[in-house]
Amino acid sequence: MDMLATPDFWIGLVKIIWINIILSGDNAVVIALAARSLPPHQQRKAIFWGSGAAVVLRIVLTVVAAKLLELSFLQIIGGCLLLWIGVQLLGDEEDGDGEGKEYGNLMAAVRTILIADLVMSLDNVIAVAAAAKGSMLLLVLGLAISIPLVIFGSTLMIKLMERFPIIVTLGAALIGWVGGETIVSDVLLKDYAAANPWLHYVGAAAGAAFVLAAGKLLQARAENTAKAS
Repeated sequence: MDMLATPDFWIGLVKIIWINIILSGDNAVVIALAARSLPPHQQRKAIFWGSGAAVVLRIVLTVVAAKLLELSFLQIIGGCLLLWIGVQLLGDEEDGDGEGKEYGNLMAAVRTILIADLVMSLDNVIAVAAAAKGSMLLLVLGLAISIPLVIFGSTLMIKLMERFPIIVTLGAALIGWVGGETIVSDVLLKDYAAANPWLHYVGAAAGAAFVLAAGKLLQARAENTAKAS
């Protein structure tokens, strides 16, 4: 444990925590979107279990992320998963309150959080691994300390979403943006993307637009079905 007394250890720990603060913003949005449909007493459980399991996933991913990112089609599949999650989260948005409001399922929310975090963390964990410089203790400590930061961010986002519903739409658009970015970052498109830097922004914007359009379409269909029944 002599390494705990070295400046390099504490500098590395601060780096990992800071990287997680920066990179966990979109993850907090996903967690908040997935948990907001649950009864109030289950929201904290979804945030806690989803955040904790997501951090464990990141630790595991750190070992294999670099190799996984070399596989063709992996990020295309992951990006499509994110687009699907964004559409579902926006399409499930309820306009009503009180007695007419239907609550979601805790396990479904946790599953959504895990899938989204798995995809969104593939490239993020490489930055964390670089800061850890091979130290598993440093990696685990840094990610463990980041759990309360993600939980606090997610809880705050839920409260903001309840007060300002437009944040739900913006959050879904953010998931679509990251999904589009993930797709065009695939190894299969690496050379073309390098020669055409605009593809990164076009792909991200297209992902956001797709989630918003498809999500609103699902909302409209749900409303029409509810009126007809």
